[in-house]
Amino acid sequence: MARPDKAAAVEELKDAFNNSAAAVLTEYRGLTVKDLKALRRSFGEDATYAVAKNTLTTIAAREAGIEGLDEQLTGPTAIAFINGDVATVAKGLRDFAKANPLLVIKGGVMDGRVLNAESVKKLADLESREVLLAKLAGAMKGNLAKAAGLFNAPLSGVARAVAALADQKQSNE
Repeated sequence: MARPDKAAAVEELKDAFNNSAAAVLTEYRGLTVKDLKALRRSFGEDATYAVAKNTLTTIAAREAGIEGLDEQLTGPTAIAFINGDVATVAKGLRDFAKANPLLVIKGGVMDGRVLNAESVKKLADLESREVLLAKLAGAMKGNLAKAAGLFNAPLSGVARAVAALADQKQSNE
């Protein structure tokens, strides 16, 4: 029979996997408490960062429908559960890992798919959600302006042709 505290920890991890946009697994060996606190603060409201036992994390991931995390769950593991912008948190982790080489990004999970460390680093290279939405809106606005110009072109051509015919008719009279 599982101990109630372990069952509660598994349930909490399972809920975190189900309710987060993504999760990034890291190895924190050698980092001080002060470093971990600074890392947690850098996430703000976008993510929570917690140390978890590998066996409990494996069980919680399986219960959440995530398979394939076993290889990444070796050594001391801490998980960043991302509730906000995934790219922003991935950038924060990447930048922190550059400044503190003891933090190692192992991989993660996004949309139920397991990511390797390289995929997480590629997420960090993405621009923020707001920038991507602004670019999309700009592209859509440009295409709408082109469409409006194309729709107006035949009408203005017809108007010029009618004006020319009217001028020709007046000059013939």
